[in-house]
Amino acid sequence: MSGMTEVSSLTGRLLVATPALADPNFERAVVLLLDHDEEGSLGVVLNRPTPVGVGDILDGWAELAGDPGVVFQGGPVSLDSALGVAVVPGDGDGGAPLGWRRVHGAIGLVDLEAPPELLAPAVGSLRIFAGYAGWGPGQLEDELAEGAWYVVESEPGDVSSPLPGRLWREVLRRQRSELAMVATYPDDPSLN
Repeated sequence: MSGMTEVSSLTGRLLVATPALADPNFERAVVLLLDHDEEGSLGVVLNRPTPVGVGDILDGWAELAGDPGVVFQGGPVSLDSALGVAVVPGDGDGGAPLGWRRVHGAIGLVDLEAPPELLAPAVGSLRIFAGYAGWGPGQLEDELAEGAWYVVESEPGDVSSPLPGRLWREVLRRQRSELAMVATYPDDPSLN
């Protein structure tokens, strides 16, 4: 196999940290990939809620944010920038609402500069992330080859899980493979 294999896009999929992944930024992380091509990858960690309320930094968006209504730490890069990810239900016949760009299926990115009222009628759920996870060209492929991540299909409900602390286990448990067994992997006793 040559080193120039074409990157098949994992956009819209979940990266689930394997127990072998040693980076503390990503321990037990569930990352939604928003962009993945030969130029690199970008995603947000779905299961790192912060104590900061959405209303404290983005007043108008607070009522659209699902439970818990807090900002999530999307990853270690650009922690001072906010990203909005929203689920817009429906088959997309009416076209995408203004201020929303489809990433995969019902999941898309929100233009947080747009007036929230524009999106309010269309949005099923919204999550605000501070920062993101980024990989340079080929970097994610290397981590996948090293066994750092499981790649699984996302479901729209993953973005808005009301119990993000349980997301890692829930995503693994629904897999129809040996991954379901990994969900029973014991938690680090120091976290209890």
